[in-house]
Amino acid sequence: MPKLKTKSSAKKRFKITARGKVVMPQANKRHGMIKRSNSQIRKQRGTTIMSKQDGKIVKSYMPYSLRG
Repeated sequence: MPKLKTKSSAKKRFKITARGKVVMPQANKRHGMIKRSNSQIRKQRGTTIMSKQDGKIVKSYMPYSLRG
């Protein structure tokens, strides 16, 4: 059986936690910050945990992630 390839875009964008959850950067932070409230900008700092359903899809893109 041939080895499966990891999607390069997924390995650059997502990490898997020790519990198997998918960590991703916050969305809606690229442009248009002047329209957004300061509280929204504050809440969108750092990373967030992806939903379970979407995390399942992302994990399929990374077959050899150790914690998956």
